[in-house]
Amino acid sequence: MNDDPHAGQPVSRAGPALSAARGAVILVHGRGSNPADMMGLARLVLPAEMAALAPRAAGSTWYPYSFMAPTDSNEPWLGSALGRIGALVAEIEAAGLPGERVAILGFSQGACLALEFAIRNPRRYGAVVALSGGLIGPEGTVWPDRGSLAGTPAFLGCSDVDFHIPLERVEASAALFRARGAEVDARIYPGMGHTVNEDEVARVRDLLSAIVAA
Repeated sequence: MNDDPHAGQPVSRAGPALSAARGAVILVHGRGSNPADMMGLARLVLPAEMAALAPRAAGSTWYPYSFMAPTDSNEPWLGSALGRIGALVAEIEAAGLPGERVAILGFSQGACLALEFAIRNPRRYGAVVALSGGLIGPEGTVWPDRGSLAGTPAFLGCSDVDFHIPLERVEASAALFRARGAEVDARIYPGMGHTVNEDEVARVRDLLSAIVAA
């Protein structure tokens, strides 16, 4: 088995070069999706001064089973996916943008990865955005305390009846992010389903605009 299945997959890019940008956002797509879908969202929220990087998952899936399945069952895909995000953060920083100008944004499976990456690699980020997602692991998972998120703005948006994402996991993820030092805005939308709404788009636009304005 390939122990790094997502290595070498392409990264779609939009906006200015990293060396000229005032911020960058990593856009992580969901299961069965692709970077083009995330770039469609980027067109609605991306400030002109911000670079966007959207990695592609091998086979359009970051990991094979539910995000609430036993964590080991999703390896090595999960570790490979988190590694791809880490490599992009390192690339952005190497271009001269500090962590507080880096946003990590995902939808669905990508939202789960955005939250999981941040809780495993805590620091001050420009923003962490989870649209219809929660932290990864089965019921009873304890996420080790690896440090503070140091005031990172974190936005979690989800339906109360999302058939993929239990409301209890969204609420638990928001609570843990608060406990780890993030400034959390969690919004639950009654009856919305598994999608993104206009309120979420507006909130993301504001978060990204604040990064480039700082």
